[in-house]
Amino acid sequence: MKLALPAALALLAATPAMAQQAPAPAAAPVPVTPPKLLVVISVDQFSADLFAEYRAQFTGGFARLLSGAVFPSGYQSHAATETCPGHSTILTGARPARTGIIANDWTDFSAPREDKTVYCAEDESVPGSTSSKYTVSDKHLKVPTLGEWMKLADPASRVVSVAGKDRAAVMMGGHKVDELWWWDGKAFVSYAGRAAPTMVTRMNESVTARIAEAQEPLALTPFCQARSRAFQLNPNRSVGDGRFARAAGDAGAFRASPEFDESILALGAGLATDMKLGQGAHTDLLILGASATDYVGHSRGTAGSEMCLQLLSLDQTLGKLFAVLDQSGVDYAVALTADHGGHDMPERNREHAAPMAARVARGLDAGTMGKEIGAALGIAGPVLVGGNFGDVYLAPGLSKADRARVQAEAIKRWSANPQVEAVFTRAQIEATPLVHTPPETWTLLERARASYDKGRSGDLLLVLKPRVTPIAGTEGGSVATHGSIWDYDRRVPILFWRKGMTGFEQPLSVETVDIAPTLASLIGVPVPVQIDGRCLDLDAGAGSTCR
Repeated sequence: MKLALPAALALLAATPAMAQQAPAPAAAPVPVTPPKLLVVISVDQFSADLFAEYRAQFTGGFARLLSGAVFPSGYQSHAATETCPGHSTILTGARPARTGIIANDWTDFSAPREDKTVYCAEDESVPGSTSSKYTVSDKHLKVPTLGEWMKLADPASRVVSVAGKDRAAVMMGGHKVDELWWWDGKAFVSYAGRAAPTMVTRMNESVTARIAEAQEPLALTPFCQARSRAFQLNPNRSVGDGRFARAAGDAGAFRASPEFDESILALGAGLATDMKLGQGAHTDLLILGASATDYVGHSRGTAGSEMCLQLLSLDQTLGKLFAVLDQSGVDYAVALTADHGGHDMPERNREHAAPMAARVARGLDAGTMGKEIGAALGIAGPVLVGGNFGDVYLAPGLSKADRARVQAEAIKRWSANPQVEAVFTRAQIEATPLVHTPPETWTLLERARASYDKGRSGDLLLVLKPRVTPIAGTEGGSVATHGSIWDYDRRVPILFWRKGMTGFEQPLSVETVDIAPTLASLIGVPVPVQIDGRCLDLDAGAGSTCR
């Protein structure tokens, strides 16, 4: 089973995920001219822990990147390690406190609709919209991206952003993109009114045909076989030994499989080929958001045969992408990272020497806690508003005195719970200065401050203890997640590669906000705004790529 793509993409469309890839081009003198194409790849939920576990197994695209500049201890330094905030840091050079993207969703009591939850990549002013049925928009991103810096320096530079999630494509692409496409569950789509190029139309036809066919289970390598073990989470749910067999027409299973990343990267490669990115007089930018690892991590956890097959398949798909770019003859540079890390499901963690791993107790959420507090204090109506564990808002109708009573009671009750590490107030977070010290040294308040926006953040920040998964049961679609303030969710790899560069590895911490200024310096584009990141010198010797 193959995607029907142009001949130039035949390598990328090959079904056998474990096929050997062509080696990286032979080393040559490092070019003194800027690369003509920047390729930035985000692998959703690709933690530094997964990178460390699998790096010795990579033989394809990851293996090539390992020959470049390797920063195994990169950080999404902020507290809210979710998809939207993480993607907002990668190509802006700015932390969420500056980008304004504090979470995937936040509460805005002034939103012009009954639903006061706001999705990070929506326009909530659209009549009839909700936070789950929304119009995709870039309006909430407060800062420009690398692509916008490039267009400011050279309006002829082109920016293409393709991802499995709208929030990934939008937050990395920014406000001025030539092509921006994401998967909506049925097809690759863009903003309303944008005409689909022939490549997108053909890809959608190919993916539709592919989903309509059943997928046979993938073969297990010996390495993956050793990780294959079933965990019966409930009478109807078992994970750990899956091989991505899929019934015909199951689009959900397609999305949580290596097939999904193959289609995303194939579309990106197809647009790069059709648009001849990097083949003109200007430097172009290709952005790719590989989302399947996140869907696999949520639905099956970060261990087991599923994650093993996913990562080894992605390694080969990346190798095929690079082979297509090699064939174009374009001088390109690659940066790869992740929007956040991840945490395996507690059931498996407890068997893997982490007996303290647990699911959050039911009733600890803001909604339930708010009802109990309201009843205890004799206050009618909701007193606390909050979604997932993190930002909590005091209800807007409370008097000043009742706000103080509710806040004090919430802090008291949550702080007494053995699963809660801390409850920070807005005042505490605002009083904490933004820091630029090594991210592993940050206090919890400093991490919270990096995610704080006065107009969007909550009145309280609820922090669960380490290894407490904020999913109470296993009956839903997700059994594992991320989003915590702890390093297993903050740490991600950061990799750079360009043909001819001498590779090196730097184990000391760097940040994802360093990626944009590093690439900007590589192509000689000035940074036109204040940012939080710094340029990373990619020259292994006495020279410097930082200008």
